[in-house]
Amino acid sequence: MMDFFLELITEEMPPSHVNAAVRHLEKTLPVELFTQGLVDKKGKSGSFRVCGTCRRLIVQAEVRDQQPDREEEIIGPPKAAAFSPDGKPTQAAVGFAGSKGVSVKDLVIVRTKKGEYIGVKTIVKGRGAGDILASIFPKVISSISFQKMMRWGDNPFQFSRPIKNICCLLDKKKLKFSIAGVSSSDTTYGHALLSPKKIRVTSFSSYVKDLRDNKVIIFPEKRREKILNQVEEKLAGKNAKLFQDDKLFEKLVYDLEWPLVVLGAFPEAYLKLPIEILSTAMKKGQNLFSVVDGRKQLPYFIGVADACNDARGLIRKGNERVLKARLEDARYFWEQDLKTPLKKRAGGLKKVVDQEQLGSYSDKIYRLRKIVQYMAVKLDVMEERNHLAEAANLCKADLMTEMIREFPSLQGVAGGLYAKEEKYPASIWKAVYEHYMPVGLNDAVPASLNGQILSIADKMDAIIGTVGSGIQVTGSKDPFGIRRNAQGVCRIIIEKKLNMSFPRLVDNVIRVFGDSLKLPKEKIKSYCLEYFMNRLDFLFLTKGYRYDLIEAALSPGIDNIYFSYLRVKALDSLKESPQFEPMILIAKRVNNILRGQPGYKVRSELLIEKRERELHTSFLIIKENVSPLIMKGEFSRAQKMIFRMRPMIDGFFDHILVMCEDKTLQRNRLALLQEISKLFYQIADYSKVVVSD
Repeated sequence: MMDFFLELITEEMPPSHVNAAVRHLEKTLPVELFTQGLVDKKGKSGSFRVCGTCRRLIVQAEVRDQQPDREEEIIGPPKAAAFSPDGKPTQAAVGFAGSKGVSVKDLVIVRTKKGEYIGVKTIVKGRGAGDILASIFPKVISSISFQKMMRWGDNPFQFSRPIKNICCLLDKKKLKFSIAGVSSSDTTYGHALLSPKKIRVTSFSSYVKDLRDNKVIIFPEKRREKILNQVEEKLAGKNAKLFQDDKLFEKLVYDLEWPLVVLGAFPEAYLKLPIEILSTAMKKGQNLFSVVDGRKQLPYFIGVADACNDARGLIRKGNERVLKARLEDARYFWEQDLKTPLKKRAGGLKKVVDQEQLGSYSDKIYRLRKIVQYMAVKLDVMEERNHLAEAANLCKADLMTEMIREFPSLQGVAGGLYAKEEKYPASIWKAVYEHYMPVGLNDAVPASLNGQILSIADKMDAIIGTVGSGIQVTGSKDPFGIRRNAQGVCRIIIEKKLNMSFPRLVDNVIRVFGDSLKLPKEKIKSYCLEYFMNRLDFLFLTKGYRYDLIEAALSPGIDNIYFSYLRVKALDSLKESPQFEPMILIAKRVNNILRGQPGYKVRSELLIEKRERELHTSFLIIKENVSPLIMKGEFSRAQKMIFRMRPMIDGFFDHILVMCEDKTLQRNRLALLQEISKLFYQIADYSKVVVSD
């Protein structure tokens, strides 16, 4: 095996671009190496690593020194033309053999769909790794896509930022190729500002060491470690910690190459502001962390700079000066906004357009009131109907505040904080505070029940409104965040165990829109149910469940999203049971027999054989016990109980001919199997489960 190493230096890239490039290289490069025969597997073979900083992308791996030799079969003329009837070679055979540099005796007979031909087998020597890699890299690098691409000079090549340098080694020797007019070399450069020294690279290990000596840490986990260690040093003795903000932390890890942590302070007078506003003001523009004691804000902040030191305190002082101005603005907005009650601000929402085809935010609030009250009935929390309606009235009022104009990310949160200041009950202000949650895939869902209900209502209103207006959502185009909203609805229902009919919720949301939707109601509903089915499939896959178990759990439909999760969870918990696969095979056999059959009704008086009577009796007893479990979502217990039917079904198939000549008996036996199949289907579509045999 040979080591290869590639480094691409660019002008400074945004963290999101670095992550996108790293993911792309991790996905595509192993496939290319496998296709070319340089590694054994499409995944990581030997050592394979991709990492990056804001100024460079780095790949290091082990590959074969060349492709394996391969046998190639070259087909010539038909056998009938190459040999006479007595088996002697004709001129066609002699000429073909001569053209390939072999004798006639080396020719072989090749059988194809068109008949028999003569041919010759030859060994094609594998290409060297250097030639292959030199052709792969330009193709793979140019295939990386970013949200915004740049071109520079007269070159048509597009990338995140202009490429400044390419360093590439194979087996410690320079590998030559070019990308965007930049030729590869065996040199790199240290930190662009702190140590812009030209460095000759002899190996990957020397590269890592030399760059660290010149103020560049290439591995993101090492940069994280350096930041956390410095934070711990700065906060030692203060009984404090960082206010958790994983997105900001991850951004900073990829936003610099040599992290320096700076501890600064601000006047305690600003501590009167809520921590959500303080932390947002610190993050916006300056990427600063709040410092807290539990949930209590302390008059400090943590900043991370791309620097060696701050001996004169210039970085700290600069951040303190700018932050003070930001906090002064935030305090002004807070105080001014509180002078006008939220209820009065909500009256101005009639002038604010939600979506052009759906009217104003006042129209949206009207719909939200209807939806949350419907959900309160279905979730049996009638006592919360009035508070939910009031939360719906207030939830968009903060759009009219100065705070949201300055800090849009505080939508909902600011409204909840203002409602709290106005002494609204916790069941109201918390619902307003939480109703945008979750925003991202890994964000927390609302903690309060009213927050969960209002959040689902808000998201479903947005989904139905967008879909009903005829706006197409594709894999790359989702202008109104339908995918994010659907994911949020599914997560809230599953994580908070909300038990309600989802299709009926969709019907209710469609109904509150009245005649304002463009598409027919049935088409909207059908699209939404299919879309949510796909979102659940994705969500369950991210949780690690097998694709076939997911399909089996979702095939009965998503009348109850929480129950869909319980179904796949139950299947997963029982998949290792010795009874699981035999029962799956029986269910598949039942489905195969019933395929294409019309529906029949069981007549007990026609069950004349002992085995079919035993099966019918067993089925009725188990159905009576299983049905309540299914109603409560206890699918694991229900499945275990259904396992008890296996001996009776086995006996039925061993001794009873279902498709007998007597059509009356045949239909009755089919009816019995249909009843059993219906019971199975209430738990899962077992025909979708893949078994080993």
